[in-house]
Parts: sequence; C-alpha cells; structure tokens
Amino acid sequence: MTPHALQTILKENFANWVLALQPEVKTADKDHVLVRMPLTPDLARVGGIVSGQSLAALADTSMVLAAIAHKGEMSLFATTNLDTQFMRPGTGTAILCRAEVVRAGRALVFARADMTEEDSGKLVATATATFFGN
Repeated sequence: MTPHALQTILKENFANWVLALQPEVKTADKDHVLVRMPLTPDLARVGGIVSGQSLAALADTSMVLAAIAHKGEMSLFATTNLDTQFMRPGTGTAILCRAEVVRAGRALVFARADMTEEDSGKLVATATATFFGN
C-alpha cells in the first residue's frame, strides 16, 4: 500500500482525537510504515516534553497502519494488548514512528514500533502490540 492510500484510510476510519495528533504517513510498504507526528503545544506536558499518552496513541495508530499495509487492504483491527516503554523525554519538531508487523497469523497480528525525535534521531519510546483482525 502507498503512503497516500494509508493516509486516506487513516482520515476516513480513525477517531477525530487520533486525527488531532496530525499523523502523516511518510513511507509504507508490506514490511513497515513510517508515521510523523508534529510536536504541537497541545501535545506537551509539564516541562515542554511530548506526553506519553500521545506517544502511545501514535504507536498504536502506526502499528494498525502497518497491519493494514501488511494485509494489503483496509481491514479492521482491535488492539488486544499495548505495551509502551518510554526511554527519554521527547522534544523538538516531531516524532517519527517506524512500525512493523513481527508476525501475522489468521486472527492475531503482532507488531512493534520505535519512536524517535525527528531532529536528533534519538529513541524516545518503543512499543509492542497484539491486534485481533478479521
């Protein structure tokens, strides 16, 4: 799937509060997606760093898009497990999330994501998730 196709799926199927994060699909193929989330004042918590809640939502969204790209068509996925590890405070202009499918079975998809600062390239957080899909 192309980044444009995934961006359209994102805009047409995800909740408005997810869209408020302004996620932009930068690259996509069957193996991974790269999603950019600009760091706006709305996403900052005390100290001016990106909130953990927005990072978890970015990871979940990116991994769902990776599952859709892996399948090659729009499909519904429900998050059954999400584990996020916060490594360091995120600052700068944006966070880049690289998500990939680790394993896809008949009903479950296992994925992982790495989130880095766009400016420095430093790792901010990682996440793993399991999704139930149809």
